[in-house]
Amino acid sequence: MAVYALTGFSLVSLLSFGYLSWDWMKPGLVADVPTSPMEKSLPPAFNRPPHIIFILTDDQGYHDVGYHGSDIQTPTLDRLAAEGVKLENYYIQPICTPSRSQLITGRYQIHTGLQHSIIRPRQPNCLPLDQVTLPQKLQEAGYSTHMVGKWHLGFYKKECLPTRRGFDTFLGSLTGNVDYYTYDNCDGPGVCGYDLHEGENVAWDQSGKYSTFLYAQRVSKILASHSPKEPIFIYVAFQAVHTPLQSPKEYIYRYRSMGNVARRKYAAMVTCMDEAVKNITWALKKYGYYDNSVIVFSTDNGGQTFSGGSNWPLRGRKGTYWEGGVRGIGFVHSPLIKRKRRTSWALVHITDWYPTLVSLARGNLSSVPGLDGYNVWPAISEGKESPRTEILHNIDPLYNHAKYGSLEDGFGIWNTAVQASIRVREWKLLTGDPGYSDWIPPQTLTNFPGSWWNLERLTDGLRKSVWLFNITADPYERYDLSEQRPDVVRALLTRLVHYNRTAIPVRYPAENPRAHPDFNGGAWGPWASEDEVEEWEGGGRDPPKSRGKKKKCKICKLRSFFRKLNTRLMSNRI
Repeated sequence: MAVYALTGFSLVSLLSFGYLSWDWMKPGLVADVPTSPMEKSLPPAFNRPPHIIFILTDDQGYHDVGYHGSDIQTPTLDRLAAEGVKLENYYIQPICTPSRSQLITGRYQIHTGLQHSIIRPRQPNCLPLDQVTLPQKLQEAGYSTHMVGKWHLGFYKKECLPTRRGFDTFLGSLTGNVDYYTYDNCDGPGVCGYDLHEGENVAWDQSGKYSTFLYAQRVSKILASHSPKEPIFIYVAFQAVHTPLQSPKEYIYRYRSMGNVARRKYAAMVTCMDEAVKNITWALKKYGYYDNSVIVFSTDNGGQTFSGGSNWPLRGRKGTYWEGGVRGIGFVHSPLIKRKRRTSWALVHITDWYPTLVSLARGNLSSVPGLDGYNVWPAISEGKESPRTEILHNIDPLYNHAKYGSLEDGFGIWNTAVQASIRVREWKLLTGDPGYSDWIPPQTLTNFPGSWWNLERLTDGLRKSVWLFNITADPYERYDLSEQRPDVVRALLTRLVHYNRTAIPVRYPAENPRAHPDFNGGAWGPWASEDEVEEWEGGGRDPPKSRGKKKKCKICKLRSFFRKLNTRLMSNRI
């Protein structure tokens, strides 16, 4: 029998604070806005392909938006969601690269070889080049395509860069996280480099500008220079609100009453990002795009509770397959939606955006068979039933196997030591080690990490390797039904076996020291020559550990010093 221990608060205390009384089925906390005369006059269907703006935020927790009852101010997101369609049965992946790869390809990780971890800066790895990407399909449909923000899909050779994968322009970072002002990123002690790129060149001149503002300004500039008569796709992948926790001073001041410093800085970053979305929306209206536009908002994974994020009342955090890691904030805002101002409980996954957006663009999907995503626009716009009934969250054969899992526990058909998770209709199954499993209310009380969790902890389960939840009736994953419903467990294990038979080998190569920024003038960027790539990929030999003597970047340290000095003078941050 499960034993629950409550650290900091009792269950009664949590109820008194209203944490457990939040109505999961409540449509929203923002009042609906009456339809304007202008919107009433719009035709029921658009006559030309719509402009598409896809906004992806980084590490924003499920609880960290105003309409989910957060103490963080997000007036723009609240308004856009209230006037559009809130997606309250929307799923993403638990970490960065997997969500981005599935968005761009419309395929599960097991079908791209990226089912383990993330693409790291020094790995000779990237989104497989045989995959036809979402922006490439939109280009075929006559769209101008632009990316602003975080790539994190590999860059070891030029063919991997955003401008070679379907984007006409790119301004952003290639790695997973950078300083918001200096754009420096360290992948271990002494392995540091600059990471802000314009197209395929290093954007040294942009250092010192806060990335959230920089990216919103770039979107406005793109819209100002393009004609609203021609369809445009802009993928805005904000760095916010990933660590490091950095924000302009004036945004932090708003949350000065928050006792926890990490939560205070994190909240400031979320509100700053919300204002950037406001500026993008304003630009859509100013330059004549809005009336024929579709704005999609999505998070990339659950919030990191160690860094100020909150997924309450969901279980788990970023990097886990509990709902707190994979259930995302999502909504669609568009004058073209037929049934606006409502909450949708249709099952939607991040892979669904590929066929949905290509279909909206009147593109051709026949040349990309075998997609794992579905066209969910009828479910979003008209309230029809979602074509999706199941989601493979992932199968990761390389993740640390659970100590107590076995083939015997998996009815002889599945080794339950393997980390995997799947949802089929209302049922969700997890095997192996799903990750950190606690419920963590918002961290607002004190400054010291050891005491700012109002933590409800599951003290058993360490000897388990199989969990089953009715996720519709129990969205907080409090009642494991694996022992009561072995029939359902076996059925879902059978589905895992089915998916695993379609998986391609994991691609997770060893890191190569030649990727060090010192070999590239102090910046992260492509480092493998065409001849080397052909030899490695042809199976001739593995990438070399190093070749030749390491070149010293004599001006890198000096450049970094002045760049940081200039940043501090310009940013006025704390």
